[in-house]
Amino acid sequence: MILPIVRRELSPVMLSSQLHPVIDRIYRGRQVSHTDELENGLKGLTHYKALKGIEAGAALLADAVEQNKRIIIVGDFDADGATSIAVCLLSMGLMGFNNIDYLVPNRFDFGYGLSVPIVDVAIERNADVIVTVDNGISCIDGVTHAKEKGLEVIVTDHHLPGDTLPPADAIVNPNQPGCTFPSKNLAGVGVSFYIMLAIKAELQQRGYFERSGVVPPNLATLLDIVAVGTVADVVVLDKNNRILVHQGLQRIRAGKCRPGIKALVEVANRECSHLTSTDLGFVVGPRLNAAGRLDDMSQGIACLLEDNKIQARMIAAELDALNKERREIETGMKAQAEQALEKMSIDEGDMPAALVVYRADFHQGVIGIVAGRLKEKYLKPVIAFAHQDEEVIKGSARSIPGVHIRDVLDEVNTRYPNVIDKFGGHAMAAGLSLPVAKLAEFEQAFVEITQAHVDKLDTAHALLSDGDLGSEELSLPFAHMLRQAGPFGQGFESPLFDGEFQLVDQRLVGQKHLKMVVKSKEGTEIDAIAFNVDLKTWPNAMVKNVHIAYRLDINVFRGQESVQLIVEQIDAA
Repeated sequence: MILPIVRRELSPVMLSSQLHPVIDRIYRGRQVSHTDELENGLKGLTHYKALKGIEAGAALLADAVEQNKRIIIVGDFDADGATSIAVCLLSMGLMGFNNIDYLVPNRFDFGYGLSVPIVDVAIERNADVIVTVDNGISCIDGVTHAKEKGLEVIVTDHHLPGDTLPPADAIVNPNQPGCTFPSKNLAGVGVSFYIMLAIKAELQQRGYFERSGVVPPNLATLLDIVAVGTVADVVVLDKNNRILVHQGLQRIRAGKCRPGIKALVEVANRECSHLTSTDLGFVVGPRLNAAGRLDDMSQGIACLLEDNKIQARMIAAELDALNKERREIETGMKAQAEQALEKMSIDEGDMPAALVVYRADFHQGVIGIVAGRLKEKYLKPVIAFAHQDEEVIKGSARSIPGVHIRDVLDEVNTRYPNVIDKFGGHAMAAGLSLPVAKLAEFEQAFVEITQAHVDKLDTAHALLSDGDLGSEELSLPFAHMLRQAGPFGQGFESPLFDGEFQLVDQRLVGQKHLKMVVKSKEGTEIDAIAFNVDLKTWPNAMVKNVHIAYRLDINVFRGQESVQLIVEQIDAA
């Protein structure tokens, strides 16, 4: 599908004469109105005290440390959950506290979050205190059960709450009612990092470190893990999140990251010194996620916790193998889903505003990725369902900008009660379960309500461009400048440019990628590559001039750097 290319609207005033004009244009296209919004130093972070409930939570956990209570961290089975657990365990270890362990519910046996059975497992492990990370805000039954059994419960989460909050001893979530924390987009790992900062401050105030002979730790050393979890969870990179990701990336590029993160980068044949925020989402995150999708997330957590470089490399190699297996499963599932959707499109004309796909043999661990791939292809909200048991199916939803998927599910649940068993999530992603017998009824309601949300969108689908680049910008110095202008990501998108080029050479590589040499209007020749092209259209020897939408990238081969265009869309000019 060839999308129209629309130039971004710019905020009206130039930010600074010291910025390169194109960099200034990029920031203004993301509605940055003052250079203060570009602050990337740690002093620019919002203080932890702005998070409602954090001081109460920190006091309870400081009591647990001083009284040597047994703390069990209960996390989610994705990269955000894994990094959240790692940040908590490593932080507490640096504070001299080791009476702590973690649990990740196996998605195939327990499902998501702090369930009643998981509380019982924590009790078997002698828990006195349960801390949820990246989950808990919707776990009413689990928290209630833990409290009935005499445990203290601190919920740390970032997902949107329902009408009822769990009866925890403390809740730390920027999205809970009454929380004035300005960054509502913190990932679970961001919340975990903040609670660790608060615990450290509380223990310092109590004189704990001096009494214990422990040097108060510099928790900023863990920002590489925070950056990975933040980008992998595809949360909006507002100012606060950009600072967290920037600081973490700086550590990774300087080689000061955890051995496990370095190993994950290396098994992907990348170099830490050249890593970008995009790489965190497409290189590190998927390999970390592969453990939770296909097996047990403890493998991913072990990789993050491992201090030995050789052992970390061995774990990373296992995760890389799992990721390759995940890709094979995903490819097959995506093909099956596309066949079903294409048949539906032929039978029913234009596709509906939202897509629902289900097969009993879909793999539970990969449905989220399949939903994401279909969303990218068809530019519609998508829910992919898999078999959970004989009566219940489990779904993973991915949405498009402007359609808040969690709100859509909430509206479905309100207007059509007793269709959805449970749901949760945020603007761009959500999870749910429902009886398989209710699937047709759910699909009709979901499409109907999504249509109403889509009708309110201001613009049709289009590629938002930051304009054209001249020969001076199609260069390594500018490419490096662009890389330093980030981090870019969700809600602060990576720069996309467009322009007309002469097509000098074109050939297929890897069976489905179009490798090209293009020439700019000024005569500069440059390498370009378009991934997963339509093989019915490309390569095409008849096409001599093209209009492309592209991202400026740096290719590193055998230690040599060169400029390369990553082509998002190509059309004959």
